[in-house]
Amino acid sequence: MSDNPEQLRYTESHEWLRQLDHGIAEVGITDHAQSLLGDIVYVELPEVGSTLTAGTEAVVVESVKAASDAYSPVSGEVIEVNESLNETPEIINQDAFGKGWIYRLKLADSSEIDALLNAAAYTLKAAEDDD
Repeated sequence: MSDNPEQLRYTESHEWLRQLDHGIAEVGITDHAQSLLGDIVYVELPEVGSTLTAGTEAVVVESVKAASDAYSPVSGEVIEVNESLNETPEIINQDAFGKGWIYRLKLADSSEIDALLNAAAYTLKAAEDDD
């Protein structure tokens, strides 16, 4: 299993969140999730300006194995999407926690982040899922 960066927060459904400045967060799927999916061939990005609610479907990630929903870890307005994923969705396979980010949103309530898992708790959860 890969190392999960300490500065990120995680969901049990394998999404990560990185807090940026000014109430903005960056979201993607974990390295564990991309390894389960296999080679990613398409990402259906959310629309800029759309409002997402914590725990609801935000994107669809398709791989050679399956299509999988990814959920928004927190509520907020999508302010940017990673357009490079339109041409090269496999960036997620190569760098899930970096260049493979999927979207950025303006947080509706930053306290929602407190409900997310830290790296240690997520690592345990992902290991349990593998059993």
